Amino acid sequence: MPIASINPTTGEVIKTFDALTAAQVEMKLQLAVRAFAAFRKLSYNERAQMMTRAADILEAEKDELAALATLEMGKTLDAAKAEVLKSAIGCRYYADNTQKFLADEEVFTGAKRSYIHYQPLGVILAVMPWNFPFWQVFRFIAPGLMAGNVGLLKHASNVPQCALKIEEIMLRAGFPVGAFQTLLIGASQVDGLINDPRLAAATLTGSEGAGVQVGVSAARNIKKVVLELGGSDPFIVMPSANLDEAVAWAVKSRIVNNGQSCVAAKRFILAESIADQFEKEFVEKMATLKVGDPMDASTDVGPLATADAVTTLQADIDSSVAAGAKVLTGGKPVGSRGNFYPPTVLTDIPKNSPAYREEFFGPVALLFRVKTVEEAIHLANDTRFGLGASIWTNDPAERDTLVHELEAGMVFVNKMVASDVRIPFGGVKASGHGRELGINGVREFTNIKTVWEE
Repeated sequence: MPIASINPTTGEVIKTFDALTAAQVEMKLQLAVRAFAAFRKLSYNERAQMMTRAADILEAEKDELAALATLEMGKTLDAAKAEVLKSAIGCRYYADNTQKFLADEEVFTGAKRSYIHYQPLGVILAVMPWNFPFWQVFRFIAPGLMAGNVGLLKHASNVPQCALKIEEIMLRAGFPVGAFQTLLIGASQVDGLINDPRLAAATLTGSEGAGVQVGVSAARNIKKVVLELGGSDPFIVMPSANLDEAVAWAVKSRIVNNGQSCVAAKRFILAESIADQFEKEFVEKMATLKVGDPMDASTDVGPLATADAVTTLQADIDSSVAAGAKVLTGGKPVGSRGNFYPPTVLTDIPKNSPAYREEFFGPVALLFRVKTVEEAIHLANDTRFGLGASIWTNDPAERDTLVHELEAGMVFVNKMVASDVRIPFGGVKASGHGRELGINGVREFTNIKTVWEE
C-alpha cells in the first residue's frame, strides 16, 4: 500500500510513496550496523560539529521546513517555525553538553578505582508521531547520535516528506551514510525490526495501542524501550490563582498544535468558587478563535491531521453528550472540505462517558468542578494516564500538596506543560516509561557500565 502525504487543509493527495520492501529494509539495517562500527569511535567533538551543522541548517531553512510540516499535518505556520527552531535548540544543547553528561563518574567504594562508564548501545529504532514531525524526531536524534548510537526512523505515514527531509538534513550536516536513515514502512513492519538481533533498542512516541505493541515486541526480545504515550492532562485552577492568567494559558494549552498534543491541557478542574467566572471567560475566548487555513498568519486553529481524527473526535463527543454532557461552544465539524474542527467546550461530564476517561486529541476542553484540593487531586488522578499536570495556585500549601500527590511525570505550577530540552520529559501509568530530554534522555540509550579496579 502506498504511503500518502495528504493536505489536511484541502483533503488533496500531495504525493505518494511506495513502502520499502523487506529486501530494502534489510539493506538499510546492514548499512546502519556498518555505520555504527565506525560512528561510535568518533570523538564527542567530531559528533558535536555535525550536530551543530544540523542546527545551522534547521535555522537557515526554517521557513521551507515549517511550510512542509504545515502542508503535511496542518499546524499553523508560526507554530511550525517555532518547532523547527526548537529542534535546532535541541541539537545545540546536546552538542554542547553530551560529553559532560556521559563523562566517567567516579564512585568511592574503597577500590583502587571504581567508576561508571557510558557507552552507546547500537542501532536504535525511533517510531515517531505526526503531531510534531520535526521536534519529536530531533529530540531522539540529538541525544541518541551524540551518545554514539545510530538511528532508524519509522515516522508516521502521513508525514513522509518531513521524514525524508530529516534524513537529508543529517547527511548534509556531515553525518556518515547510515548513521541516520528514514524507513518508509508500514506499522506492520516494525515488529520484524524489533525481532532482529541487530537492533539494540527502540523508542516510541504515539498512541497507547502502538506503545503496547512495541512494548510487547521489545519485552519478547529483552530490549530496552522508551515509551511516551498519551495523556489526559489536568489543568487545576484553585481560588488563589490569578484567574486572568489562568484563563489565557488554559486557552493556549488546549489549542496548542490544533489541540493535538499529548501534554495539552485536556481536563480543566476548577474550584467551585471561581468556576463560573473561569467558565464564562474561557468559553468566550474559545468561541472567538479563528479556524482556518494554517498558512494564514491570522489563523488560530488549523485542521486536524487526518479525516479519521475528525470522525473519532466527533464520535466521542456525541457519545459524551448522549451520556449527559453539555456543549457550551463548538461540537460539530466546520467547513465543506478539509479536517476542520472548532474549539469546543464540554461540561457536566458523567463518569460513563468518553469525555471522562479518554484522551481527546483535538481542540476540545472538558470542564469539571470540585469543592476541595483533595477532590481535585482525586479527579486528576482518576485516569489511567499520568503524563503532565498544570496547577494554578498562589497558596504554598496547596502547591506542595498538589505537586506531591498528583500522579504525573511532570507538574508545572502557574505555567502550561511543555517540553524543554533541559529537563526530563515522560510519564507514568499508561502514559509510558523512560524519559526523553535532559541528562536522562541521553543516558537512556547507553550501556551504564560499572568498572571496578583493584
